[in-house]
Amino acid sequence: MILSGKEIEKRLGSDIQIDPFKPENLNPNSYNLTLHHDVLTYEEVVLDMKKSNRVREAVIPETGLTLEPNRLYLARTVERTETHNLVPMIEGRSSIGRLGLFVHVTAGFGDVGFAGYWTLEMFAVQPVKIYPGVAICQIFYHEISGDVEEYKSGKYQNNKGIQPSLLYRELNPEGAETDEPQMKLGFSK
Repeated sequence: MILSGKEIEKRLGSDIQIDPFKPENLNPNSYNLTLHHDVLTYEEVVLDMKKSNRVREAVIPETGLTLEPNRLYLARTVERTETHNLVPMIEGRSSIGRLGLFVHVTAGFGDVGFAGYWTLEMFAVQPVKIYPGVAICQIFYHEISGDVEEYKSGKYQNNKGIQPSLLYRELNPEGAETDEPQMKLGFSK
């Protein structure tokens, strides 16, 4: 069962934390999360699952940033969320989808106990201009039944910003490739 907006508001401070919380972002059965001004792209043409891939960081100016097709952009929400006893999920807003912008390629499903910012995997069907602070996606909550063991992975839990894939940590448990992604500033044109 999905929580109503009123139930989301009722559980704020206990099962649900959204910081900052703005009442005007509350919907009938979800809450709108907004786009932070930082964005990353990968440097490599071929991404290797077993390695820490290099990334380039840029800031979305107030005048906007045009996303190009066939390129993955990693961004994050302004809001930090924490969820207990519920399953958090994000979906793109329909108004954003109607512009041909996917805000998560496959990872809209959260874990019970997740605490942090949501990393968005944005992909544009055609060039689309984005702006910081826009309501980019919505979070909603499912009730869960059965015994729950909360998410505690150090991989993405309590993140501080955008997180590129850390799959290489799973594929190299002995730490053969443990370097964090190298980051450069600004996109290459």
